[in-house]
Amino acid sequence: MDLELNRAEPLIMHVDLNSCFASIEQQANPLIRNCPVGVAAYDTPKGIILAASYDAKAKGVTVGVSVQEARQLCPGIIILKPDPDKYFDAHNRFKKVLLKYTNEITPKSVDEFVINFNGSTAFKNQIPLEEIGNRIKRDVKNSLGEYVTINVGIGANRFLAKLAAGLHKPDGLDKITAADLRNIYGNLKLIDLPGISYRYAARLNLAGIHSPLEFLDASLPKLQREVFAGINGFYWYLRLRGHEIDAIDFKRKSFGQQYALGHKTANEQELSRLLMKLCEKTGRRLRAAGYQAHGIHLWMTFMDRSYWSKRQRVHMPLYTTQDIFMASEHLLRTATVPFPVTHIGVTVYGLIPTTPYQLGLFNGRLDKYQLAAAIDKVNNCYGEFTLTPALMANMDDTIIKRVAFGQHSF
Repeated sequence: MDLELNRAEPLIMHVDLNSCFASIEQQANPLIRNCPVGVAAYDTPKGIILAASYDAKAKGVTVGVSVQEARQLCPGIIILKPDPDKYFDAHNRFKKVLLKYTNEITPKSVDEFVINFNGSTAFKNQIPLEEIGNRIKRDVKNSLGEYVTINVGIGANRFLAKLAAGLHKPDGLDKITAADLRNIYGNLKLIDLPGISYRYAARLNLAGIHSPLEFLDASLPKLQREVFAGINGFYWYLRLRGHEIDAIDFKRKSFGQQYALGHKTANEQELSRLLMKLCEKTGRRLRAAGYQAHGIHLWMTFMDRSYWSKRQRVHMPLYTTQDIFMASEHLLRTATVPFPVTHIGVTVYGLIPTTPYQLGLFNGRLDKYQLAAAIDKVNNCYGEFTLTPALMANMDDTIIKRVAFGQHSF
């Protein structure tokens, strides 16, 4: 029997900042408002645009084009390098606004949140969610600035709420109910659906599915056997009908950092220094989450677009920066580097909780767990990399702070 649409009252809201990095920069600097602005990891010709203002988008500048292409499409575009502290501050202000309405909020990235209004006092007071959405819009402007706008979407599950949030950008507010679901799907393309990339759309096309309505009407066996080959077919079957599947908190499996080299190099000593900083950032995240790891993975891409990767399980747990660095450097020494490296990344996996851990035999001995905790405490208090290994000396401008944007980092 086919599963019916979820006809429950839509109580999930998705909110995201429009052109997040670019609009925050324009809010901070009135001189560049109403001007085409692009934020790029590097302002060199081969740098990649990470965010574009709507003035730039109107000229064809999209996320992923190079700075050189952006200048060709939009002469006079203002290219800025990222200012992560500014974006994190905006994120915290954004979050503070939402907490006025309910504690049930889930950050998806620096620029977007999911809000569950099932237990909200505001909703219990019979305030329509559309009105709450408009109040959030007003409060965000008051907190972040008049030039910052957000999109609000309301749906029965996270998927439909995100879809609704993207229907009328910028500064839109839409609600999707079971009654108008088919009509909305009928006016969209497959790639308009959150989570459906061109690659997924091509896979659906091969199975005879060319529109969201055909996707909705596809049978569960067809999705499981012909399109997604397994459980993902079932998840999409639920998702499209408004049933929640994306709120499940899957267990964390790994921590990692990657870096796109501004100065491409094949020098082993330079790569080793970069690797140390990646290991420090990875280690701090690992320790902050209360884990240690039993696996290490190192990868590199080269200027000829070739790729090298190696992973290894280790017997002794990886916890300190030094642990992670020694394991990853061992892998680095086994690598063949035929051309200068363009990207390098390290990941730790095989996670197990660190607490409680076995104390040392002799009381008072400063073991590696205590030492790592003390160093992290200093760096958390006085700034990242206040205390660093000697190998990282004079690397202040290398591997800058990264910001999660959508499902990616830059």
